[in-house]
Amino acid sequence: MNDKAVKLRAAILDLDSLPTMPVVAQKILSLPLDTPDGEMHLLLLIAQDPQISARIIGLANSPLFGTAHKIASVADAAMILGITRVKSVAVGIAVMSALNRRPNGKLNIEHLWLHSLGIALAMCALAHGMPSGTRPLDDEIFFAGLLHDIGFMVLNHIDPASSDLLQTRLTTEVGRPIGDIEAELIEIGHGELGAELARHWDLPDDIVAVLRHHHDDPAEMAAGTARTVSSLLHLAEKLLPAFGISEHVESDIGTQDWLLLGIDPARGEELAASARAQAEHARQIASTF
Repeated sequence: MNDKAVKLRAAILDLDSLPTMPVVAQKILSLPLDTPDGEMHLLLLIAQDPQISARIIGLANSPLFGTAHKIASVADAAMILGITRVKSVAVGIAVMSALNRRPNGKLNIEHLWLHSLGIALAMCALAHGMPSGTRPLDDEIFFAGLLHDIGFMVLNHIDPASSDLLQTRLTTEVGRPIGDIEAELIEIGHGELGAELARHWDLPDDIVAVLRHHHDDPAEMAAGTARTVSSLLHLAEKLLPAFGISEHVESDIGTQDWLLLGIDPARGEELAASARAQAEHARQIASTF
């Protein structure tokens, strides 16, 4: 193991080197959404944060949701998006903001946001082709999609120089799998870095597992929610190679990719088109910020 890898592993094991969970995210995650008071407090918290409010309102105004009139408030956005999706988006934005307090260097945060939102929306589109009895909740899928590449921001936070070098290599070695570049450069993947942060923040075990394994073969994971969500993410990234950020993944899609999700492969073309359309909606949303 090279010196850089040793230092990175030491950093992620040193909890003081990782950022704490943002206060607003802690408050949002602790709110029960099955009561009117919980929903009201969620909307009040979000309304106090201009960045979170703007992005949620922008999402609600996208053509994706076909609103007939202009959405201008978080409360109206919640009526369009659903309260659980509003919660997922709010936590995702708060998490990214917590890791964005240092100069970004070569990591483009807006492109990362575009990629994360596009993948999250594509995953939800693909999930609609699954049997209802095995489909995870939309907010679980969406939350995992938003956070799946948070490891890039962790690396930028604890070792900006390595982050800059990785971003340069991803840009100049476009056709090379990201795992190969990371193994050669830092001997630890952004998936592992993101999972360590998620574990440090006591996020659900399934989210930790998805972040850690989202570039691995889902068929090798134990059956359960984490494998299902990882399979959705794996498939979405194959359908959207280099969407938003330079992160080459193998794009070959086989019958097994659909069967792992209980989806008839004959519906593959239809669902792939829907997923790509959702990602393009993300591009329209991001362009308004």
